[in-house]
Amino acid sequence: MRKTTLGVTVATAGLLFTSASLAQKLAVAAAGPMTGQYAAFGEQLKRGAEMAVADLNAKGGVLGKKLILEIGDDACDPKQAVAVANQFASNKLVFVAGHFCSSSSIPASAVYAESGTLQITPASTNPALTEGAAEKGWGHVFRTCGRDDAQGRVAGAYLAKAYKGKKVAIIHDKSTYGKGLADETKKAMNAAGLKEAMYEAITQGDKDFKALISKMKAAGIDAMYLGGYHTEAGLLVRQAREQGFKAQLISGDALVTDEYWKITGKFGEGTLMTFAPDPRKAPEAKDIVAKFKAQGYDPEGYTLYTYAAFQVYAQAAAKAKSTKSSDVAKQIKGQTYDTVIGKLSYDKKGDVSNSKYVFYVFSDGKYAEKPGS
Repeated sequence: MRKTTLGVTVATAGLLFTSASLAQKLAVAAAGPMTGQYAAFGEQLKRGAEMAVADLNAKGGVLGKKLILEIGDDACDPKQAVAVANQFASNKLVFVAGHFCSSSSIPASAVYAESGTLQITPASTNPALTEGAAEKGWGHVFRTCGRDDAQGRVAGAYLAKAYKGKKVAIIHDKSTYGKGLADETKKAMNAAGLKEAMYEAITQGDKDFKALISKMKAAGIDAMYLGGYHTEAGLLVRQAREQGFKAQLISGDALVTDEYWKITGKFGEGTLMTFAPDPRKAPEAKDIVAKFKAQGYDPEGYTLYTYAAFQVYAQAAAKAKSTKSSDVAKQIKGQTYDTVIGKLSYDKKGDVSNSKYVFYVFSDGKYAEKPGS
């Protein structure tokens, strides 16, 4: 069944949400950009959620209740994210794995706070998500991923060391995620002794970066750090190389998709990005990764982070003996959970305290961890 409200499409796997059906089932969801230029990441969230729900249901569900999964498409648009969250609230969802973009997760979290829905984002890394929730006393927001201040420290330290005495351009796409990550990287780089030669902004959806590239060429930029997503990053580096501009491109975890190379082709060779140690290689992920690959799908990027979000929810609900958001949240904060991506230790704000970032390099159509990173 598909429901369309205010231009928002929500796909439901299961029955209508009547009071009778909800007595035996739990309504849960995953939300992200199922359509639009970032749909590759929406697919990661959807795949991870579907596998997790199937596996949990095969083991009896959560507290003896089977899970009904909804998939919400926010297209990484804040207004659409709020509409999706309101639709979920009207369907009395108890848990949402989402959203992907920080600019979607943050406004949606206000709706979930009001509706009593637990939110665990697999991918939104802006610190303001959990910081803001903590300041408001909400306590229902968590992540399975790290934060941009941690990611920025890794990138900033690398830039300061690798490009000491050289010129670095810091670029962001004005989004909550992109600007936040760029600024955290800039802050760390500055603290390590390197001042940026340029600080520039682009706009999500831009396709022509020739003017910016000409400006960087004239300034003699050696490396460009982009806080933004894979589509703009791919176009930027492709156009740079076509203009003979060879500055190193470095970016963050929003490049963690093979689609980046589809945009860049050979011009993506050598691109660096930060992301967590490959979750597909975690010992705990071996069997799940094999199941995905048997379906012809490579669980890259945030697929397993989404699966882990459902694991954390299910385990915490079991400990709480309740699916009430406040009860489950109390069992997550300050606790450590075993997941498909390893142990996740939570602090009192809902952040993963043991997150880690490393560098990856794109080469010959694939990305892999950079040796020694």
